[in-house]
This record gives sequence, structure tokens and C-alpha cells, in this order.
Amino acid sequence: MSELLPGYSPNFKKPAEILRLSRRRSRSEVGPRGALFSPGEVARRVPGVRPFSPGTQRSGGGAVKRRNPFASLENTLEAKRRAGSVPECDFLGDRCSVAAVEKKPEPVQFHSVEDVLWGDSLEPEPTDTTKIESPEKPLTITEPAQGLLTYPSDWSLKTRLLFTSPHPFSWTDHLKAQEEAQGLVLHCRATPVSLPQIIAEPKQCTELRCAFQQALVSWLHPSLPWLPLFPRIGVDRKMIGKNSPWSQDESLQQVLMSEWSISITSLYNLVKAKLCPYFYVCTYQFTVLFRAAGIAGSDVITAVMSPTTRGLREAMRNEGIEFSLPMVENDPNRKQKSSETSHSDDKEIGNTSEGEEVPLDSEDDDESFLWLEEMGVEDKIKKPDSISIKLRKEKNEVKLDHRPESVVLVKGANTFTLLNFLINCKSIVAAAGSQAGLPPTLLSPVAFRGATMQTLKARSLNVKTRDQSGYKDQFSLEISGPIMPHAVHSLTLLLKAAQRGSFSTSLYTHEPTTVFNTSIHGQDSKEKDSSELVNCGLHPLTLEQFSRLSLLGKTSIRQLDLSDYKYTWKC
Repeated sequence: MSELLPGYSPNFKKPAEILRLSRRRSRSEVGPRGALFSPGEVARRVPGVRPFSPGTQRSGGGAVKRRNPFASLENTLEAKRRAGSVPECDFLGDRCSVAAVEKKPEPVQFHSVEDVLWGDSLEPEPTDTTKIESPEKPLTITEPAQGLLTYPSDWSLKTRLLFTSPHPFSWTDHLKAQEEAQGLVLHCRATPVSLPQIIAEPKQCTELRCAFQQALVSWLHPSLPWLPLFPRIGVDRKMIGKNSPWSQDESLQQVLMSEWSISITSLYNLVKAKLCPYFYVCTYQFTVLFRAAGIAGSDVITAVMSPTTRGLREAMRNEGIEFSLPMVENDPNRKQKSSETSHSDDKEIGNTSEGEEVPLDSEDDDESFLWLEEMGVEDKIKKPDSISIKLRKEKNEVKLDHRPESVVLVKGANTFTLLNFLINCKSIVAAAGSQAGLPPTLLSPVAFRGATMQTLKARSLNVKTRDQSGYKDQFSLEISGPIMPHAVHSLTLLLKAAQRGSFSTSLYTHEPTTVFNTSIHGQDSKEKDSSELVNCGLHPLTLEQFSRLSLLGKTSIRQLDLSDYKYTWKC
């Protein structure tokens, strides 16, 4: 073994001793300190240049030089090249073309911290085969888009809000009895609270804590504490097993519906008198939003209903309610398709070769009848009757059922007809299931007949989050319940002052109500005067926001951020 492998010795058993001898042998074979190759190599190769084979060479037995896989050619020659002792070369295997170095490089000088971090002198010199570009200045992070002083009005109902801020929310905890009472009085009297832009000590500000209690109040009918009355769509499983004595008692159901009819009529009268800005009717199948004149850029009372079905729309037509489908009418693609369909329906009758009249309602039917005519069997095929033609015409309308595109808009005096339709329509109350006999839920920002005052649940949390420098405090405030649009805006106004213009909000939307952000007017509509709504119970800034046109379309705000007193949002 010793003859086959030079330098091998079975006497050394310890790895540390073997490594020590190997290092000693390497130093002796390299030669004087600073020499990179032996004299024999110099004679055999280009003088003064070492080929691309860094490593040590074992002696005796005709051993072949082993290449060090961890060595770097640039690291080996860079120091010599800067000192001028080794010429620059371009290595291609064992051959090299030598270029004399005429002048030595200047010493590296740094004039600033930027030169240390981004200086070109620290980068290797580019060659013909490799070009390395280094920036002369530090990279700058692109600034985010500048925010706005306000954000678009969002008419969708929320189930939960989660505020986060670098400043604590301790001022929302443990309201005093006097502060809670004062907040309820402020809400009932619709008294707006003016707060400074910056509040140094929010926990010591009584006006802020009273306004916070005022923003959490809403009104609801009916009030059944053991039942979750919002949301009503898709919550049958959550209501299974709840006590509902009216489900099998028709007389009790009549009493509940009678009280409900009084309450919704009271709400409509408040909206008509511009003493209530809006209210919601939440059934187990659909939701209706009534808005007063001057709200959302309309000069008349409006009602938006979603989702709907063909049967519900047909029942509304039979009651004489005029309505429109804004998402269908405002869509240019659907307009083009509907015009093509109506144009084909106007033809409605086509002539065969034998003079028989065949009703045609689309191009597909036309092609199918021509194919039958060519086969000579058109007389043996039963022609479509008027009922079939009517079903084909309603095919596109049926496709809208239970979709956002099925949203219905009712304006002006037709809203009163819609009110009577809702009161007398038996299908708005479930006939079976966990919601059987339960009237729809009414939600309003102001008091009305038969209403019960409700308060949103608020809870503040303090957590530790990991940061680049370690752990930091992260403060959060959670609001849960049926959160109406005015409550969202009121809370953002309060937190804007209390949190020093910096917070983030995650908004959890009740999805069936997202479509309420659809614009109910054309693109050329202008904002209406809302001065007559000063007594509707909203804060002046909230009223100003709700009087604007809807801009969100089929989407709703999912994330709302405030930085340096400017808003940015994501849908």
C-alpha cells in the first residue's frame, strides 16, 4: 500500500496528528513563504504565472498535482495583481495569454459610508467574458402611493372589525357608568362630538370615551336574545336546537308579523321624512337596503334588493312595482347580447321551403331548422309552441338567480309599493326549518317603533410580535356584531384622533350585501344636496361621505389603513 500511495503511513492513527503532518509537508513543498509554485513548474510553464491548478504537490513516485476544490483563482491572484508582481491573464485550461501590467492600481480610498457599502473598488474588474455592474448609490425603496383624507362609502354590512395600531387601545376598556350613560344620551339626541386632531392622553379624555360608546349603538327588531338575528342568510345550522315557540303557533306568528309591520312602516316614514338615512331588511333569502333621498347621490328614495330570483321578480311585476337591474343594464357586454337577442326575436317567424311558418328565436334554432329542411324531415318534427319560445326568452333571466347580477333597484314611489309587498308577501318568512315563522331582521342607525337598542361588542388585546430587532408590542381592538356603514365611519374618526393618525383595519363583510356598493346612477350623475338630512342622526362628516356616489361596484373594502392621517384601502 505504501508503494502505491506515496505519503501513506499506517503508523499514524490519530486524525489530528495526520492533519498536522500534512500541513507541515505542504509548507515544505511549497518552498519559501510567498512562493506559489516550484522552480520546475516555472521552467515548464510561462514564467511568473501559475496555471489554474491551485493546491499542493506531493513528492516522489511521479505524483500528480491535486487541484484544491476550495481555492478561488481570483482570491489567489488579486493581491499579486494589485501589487504588480503578477500580470493579468485570461485562463483557458493550461494556456494563458499574458498582458503586461504597465501601472499599478491606486490605493482604495473611502470618502463616505456609501463608498464603503457601494464602492466600485470592492468589486472585481470585469473581463471580456464577465461584466459585473455595481450601483454607484444605495437602492431606494419606492414610496407607496399617497393616501387620501377620506375613503369611499361602503354600503355592505360587516360582521367583524379588527383594528391594529402601534399605540394602545386601553382607553376603550372599562368605561365608567357616567361615560356609558353620556354616550347613550349623545346617541339618542344625535349630538355630534368634535374632537381635536391629536389626543395626547386618550384614556383621560372623557369626550373620546363617551363618543366611543355612542358609535357602538344601533337599533334592531325583533329582539330575541337567545337567537342570532344577524346574519339571516345561511345560518340555519347555527339556529338548530334554539327555542322557537312560534314555529308551531300560528297565532303567535301573526302577532310577531303584526309588530314587525308596524316597525318597518315606522322606519319607512322616518326615511321619507329624512329623519333616518337608511335601514336594512334582512330575510332568510335576501336583503333590502332602503336609502333616503340625498343619500348615495339620489334625489329620491331608493331600495336595493339582493339576491333575487325570477319568481320574486315576477311577483314584484305582478304587484306593479317598477324596477331595474343596474348591473345588467350598465354592462356593455350584456347590452350587446340582449340587443342581438331582441333583434332575433323580432324576426320570430321564418318561412320554410314549403311555405310553413316556423317560429325562430335565435340563430341556433335557425340553423337547426335549416338542417331539418335539408334532410327532408321538417314536417315530422314538432315545432316549438309559444310556451317553449317564452321559456327560451327567459333563459338569460333565470341565469341571474342567486347571483350578484340579480340585484334589483327600486326608486321613488315604487319603494312604497315595495314596502306593502314585503309586508304582505308570505315568502319572506320561512315556512319550515330553524327560522320558521321568524320575521325578518330590521337594522337602523336611529330609533323606531318597536326597536331595541343594541351595543356592539368591543374587546382590546395586547400581543407580542416578532420584529427584526426582537419583540415589540402590538395592540388590537376587535368589534363584532351587525356593523352598519355609519358605525365603521364613526369608529375610524375616533381612532384617527386617538391613535395619532396610524392604524390598520381588517373588515369582514357579509358577502350577500357586497353588491349594495353598485352604482345606481349613470356615469354622468352628480352628487345631490344633502343639507335636508342634517337631522338624520349621522355625524356631519359621515353624512358628507354617504351623500357621494358609490364607487366600489361589486367589491367592498377588505383592508383599510391610516398612515400620517391619510387613508389607503384594498378591496
